[in-house]
Amino acid sequence: MTSKKASGAKPAQRIIKKYPNRRLYDTDTSTYITLAEVKQLVMEGQPFVVRDAKTNEDLTRSILLQIILEEEAGGAPMFSEAALANIIRFYGHAMQGFMGSYIERNVQAFTDLQAQMAEQTKNFTPEMWAQFMNMPQGVMGSYAEQSKSMLEKMQEQMQKNTEQMLGAFGIKK
Repeated sequence: MTSKKASGAKPAQRIIKKYPNRRLYDTDTSTYITLAEVKQLVMEGQPFVVRDAKTNEDLTRSILLQIILEEEAGGAPMFSEAALANIIRFYGHAMQGFMGSYIERNVQAFTDLQAQMAEQTKNFTPEMWAQFMNMPQGVMGSYAEQSKSMLEKMQEQMQKNTEQMLGAFGIKK
């Protein structure tokens, strides 16, 4: 059997089974693992899926949300109560699909920016960091522009969808 790493192919998706006793079993290592270890897989970018041991139902989203809940309950939450309330308000709203994809694209743009920044600043000295942090627009300005552009595209798409829907009912704008 040849190694996937040797062939240059993507690593196989790790399968984690969740048992009724709430324990997580990593089929790759043949050991029970904790939620903290699942979080570590996420942090390392390792592909995995969590499946119910009895029904084979995909529970990955549920486990990821559980990790987020634990992080938010910890000492330094990422989301304010107002932000969480606003996210909840989008469920069942006509904008739910747009908001989900907007957040996803925005987080990806921010992640890409963070990787780009890490690459560009890996050899920075403390003095260079001080200069970098004092730049008026700099890298965050680029991110803000990307975010604004995504929002404008989303608004344009909503406008087109509205016009199409109204047109289907014979209503002109």
